[in-house]
Amino acid sequence: LLFMGCEFAQGKEWDHDNSLDWHLLEENHWHPGVKRLVEDLNGLYKRAPAMHYDDCEARGFEWLDADDSGASVFAFARKAHNDVIIVVSNMTPVLREGYRLGVPRKGFYKELINTDAAIYGGSDKGNAGGVPTEVIDSHGREQSICITLPPLATVFFEWQPE
Repeated sequence: LLFMGCEFAQGKEWDHDNSLDWHLLEENHWHPGVKRLVEDLNGLYKRAPAMHYDDCEARGFEWLDADDSGASVFAFARKAHNDVIIVVSNMTPVLREGYRLGVPRKGFYKELINTDAAIYGGSDKGNAGGVPTEVIDSHGREQSICITLPPLATVFFEWQPE
């Protein structure tokens, strides 16, 4: 849920006597980036059943890594039928290259949204469109992916079968 002005990162509190600061979309490069990110996240939510189906059921969610406090990284999967979306967040200002994460299915994990992408005003560190699984045990799973986690960012991957 977003309140008035949050969809483009208005800095000041909303005031019912005044208009939102729409001019920020023309004056600063990162305000349009936040607006675009909100649009893309809403589009993903509508398009991908895994993002909303079984929202209140345990089968729709799976922690992949909730214990990496040393790196301040957490990851989970949203699932529906044959759809799987992996969400990985790096909560530090440190670029993490070669981060290994166990995943539930073998195949290719297409990078759908990277909050550090240049179109959102970020530094554009990422995974060049996606990563294949490797037969390397990690997080209690037989296959894993090796990813780049941009600083202070969240990356969404969609599983695709081989």
